[in-house]
Amino acid sequence: HVQLVESGGGSVQPGGSLNLSCAASGWTTTSFCMGWFRQHPGGEREGLACIDSDGTTRYADSVNGRFTISKGNAINTVSLQMKSLNPEDTAEYYCAATWACGAACIRPSVYSYWGQGTQVTVS
Repeated sequence: HVQLVESGGGSVQPGGSLNLSCAASGWTTTSFCMGWFRQHPGGEREGLACIDSDGTTRYADSVNGRFTISKGNAINTVSLQMKSLNPEDTAEYYCAATWACGAACIRPSVYSYWGQGTQVTVS
């Protein structure tokens, strides 16, 4: 049974930084694709960044240059380093995982497993 747990959300002032982490338990293969998404109240889930087991990364234009996704030191962990945060970045942030996703990894529809979310507030 795969479970994803996010951590690292919180409040930060505009211009500040936050690091989010996601740990996937129950993952039984070395192949994976993990992504970070966010959702504003009343809005759709927005793809931000993704990384596959080969280390290939992709970013949404809205965060490219400000956010960095990376694999963590522990197996099946992924981090999202966020810099130059602004109030528009305030949202619930989610990580997601699936076995393979290729160039479509920014799309929420390709993911099979989701974390419970962590709130990020910039004000």
